Amino acid sequence: MKIAVAMSGGVDSSTAAYILKSGGHDVVGLSMQMYDNLSNADSPYGGCCTIDDLADARRVAWKLEIPHFTLNLEQNFHEKVITPFVQSYLSGMTPSPCVLCNTHVKFDLFHQKAQAIGAERIATGHYARITSDRHGVLELRKAKDRAKDQSYFLFELSQDQLRDAMFPLGELTKPQVRAIAEEAGLSVARKKESYEICFVPQKDGYASIVEREAGIASGADAGEIVDAEGNVVGQHDGYYHFTIGQRRGLQIGGSAERSYVIDVNPFTRRVVVGPGSALERNELVAERVHWIGEAPSGAVEVQARVRSRAADVSATVTPLGGERARVLFAQKLRGVAPGQAVV
Repeated sequence: MKIAVAMSGGVDSSTAAYILKSGGHDVVGLSMQMYDNLSNADSPYGGCCTIDDLADARRVAWKLEIPHFTLNLEQNFHEKVITPFVQSYLSGMTPSPCVLCNTHVKFDLFHQKAQAIGAERIATGHYARITSDRHGVLELRKAKDRAKDQSYFLFELSQDQLRDAMFPLGELTKPQVRAIAEEAGLSVARKKESYEICFVPQKDGYASIVEREAGIASGADAGEIVDAEGNVVGQHDGYYHFTIGQRRGLQIGGSAERSYVIDVNPFTRRVVVGPGSALERNELVAERVHWIGEAPSGAVEVQARVRSRAADVSATVTPLGGERARVLFAQKLRGVAPGQAVV
């Protein structure tokens, strides 16, 4: 079977390619250039897909004796990921760029490119699993290695996308993956992992992306930091520097109790702070609801999380129609922020 592997230059995707090649498949390595690495060379990017990463992917492909090509997806990535990312912050929300990237780039445009070269399936280094129920409906499941599980970022995948996808690392732990890469002689076996958003410069942070893309001069959107009663307790250089639940960087002082961001108002440019208890929620209404299988006709009991590294919590999901659903949690949660995904 001809399989196109999305090779980022890291140990995970490299090991996925090795496993498939060892299994006798006709493997092609495809790397994605998502952004212009040279346009801001004095401020290194924080995650994958750098020039060095693409070079690592080529080296691994050479070692595995598989063809390797680099796809320029910069325009699509900008349109589908960076622009919504910026708009979310300008709207006072907390974006999920990795979800957008998987949905619109890796499992859509990349998939199309793979089909164009005759690939029957695509494979990635994601830690996730695909199974099916007794009716043949595909199910997205967590990886064996719960600490590395990435199924949270894949929740928008459709039945067709799952049918053509493969996750060779789903049944492996990270130490096992590194051991396989080491045994295979892959140069990236001990390569450091990337945890940051790939297109955000390490030095300047995401606010610099917002300012650059929106044409905002630093400090132009300065405003007030207020408490829940509206009392001014500080000033900020731009409301888009803050997200709900944030504690670091407030620099307000004068309070014995820890303060957190509890609201960001893009219209007044006010950032509201308060105690941690003000963040607690046991209910939310979700939009753009996506059911991987058939949508339920009524309320369903589930395990859900509101952030990728948060613990699962028992919840009841009630469809409201129009791609909306009410989620009632069995306990109060902190950090329920507009723009984030509940999975």
